[in-house]
Amino acid sequence: MEINEIISSGLLELYVLGQTSAAETLLVQTKAAEHPQIADEIAAIEIAMESYAQANAIQPSTHVKQKLLAQLNTAASSSAPIIPLSSTPKKSNSAYWKMAAAAAVVLFVGSAVFNFILYNKVATINNDLASVQSQLKQANEDNQEMVSNFKVVQNKNTDYVKLAGLPASPNAVAKIYWIKNTEEVYVDPSNLPQAPEGKQYQLWAIVDGKPVDGGMIDKSKTSIQKMKSFGKAEAFAITLEPVGGNLTPKGEMYVMGKL
Repeated sequence: MEINEIISSGLLELYVLGQTSAAETLLVQTKAAEHPQIADEIAAIEIAMESYAQANAIQPSTHVKQKLLAQLNTAASSSAPIIPLSSTPKKSNSAYWKMAAAAAVVLFVGSAVFNFILYNKVATINNDLASVQSQLKQANEDNQEMVSNFKVVQNKNTDYVKLAGLPASPNAVAKIYWIKNTEEVYVDPSNLPQAPEGKQYQLWAIVDGKPVDGGMIDKSKTSIQKMKSFGKAEAFAITLEPVGGNLTPKGEMYVMGKL
C-alpha cells in the first residue's frame, strides 16, 4: 500500500485503538519505521485521542460518589480493614475517570472509523453502479444507432454509391446511401483520413454540373450520418475545408463517385 492509501484507509486509527490483526499491525509498524510521515500520523492520532479524553472527562456528581463509597465500605470485611475510599488520593480518582473517558473515546473513535470505512465502501459501490449505468446507456444508444443504420442500408429504395480516393488521398474511401423515394442522403466517412486541426470534411452533390453543399461531416462519429437531401444528383464528392465549411468547394477533393 502507498503512504496516502494507508493514511486515508482508517488503518492507523484501528491500529491506535488496538483493533488491527497481527498482519495489519506488522504492516503498520513496518511502514511507520520506513516512513516518518506514517509515524507522525500515528503520533497525531494518539494525541488527538488523548486530548479528546481529557476535554470530555466526566466527573460523577457528589451524591452518586458518596453513595457508591458508602456501599463499598459497608460491604468490606471487618477482619480486613480497608482504607476508606474517600481518603484515596485525588490523583487515583482522576486517573480512573480519565480511563473511563478514554474507554468511551475508544468506542466513539472505533464507531467513527467503522462508519468511515463503510462510507467509503458504499461510495465505491455507488460509483461502480453509476459507471455500469453509463455503459448501459451508451450500449443502448449504440444499439439504436445500429438499428437505424441497418434500416437505411437495407431499404429497398436505397442506392449505394462508392466514393473512391483521389490524388489527395488515394486510399481514402467513403460511401453514399441515397434513398430515392424520400431523397434522403447518408454518408459513411469511416474510411476517410482523420481531418487535421482546424479542418473538416464537407459533402458536395454535383447537380447540373455544379457543386451543391451537402453538409459538414462529423468525423468523430463512427456510423453513417444523415446529410442534406437532393431531388437529383449526378455525383457526390468530399473535400477538406476549414471548420464550418464553404459555400463553394475550395479545399482539396479527397473522394468522388458518380451515380
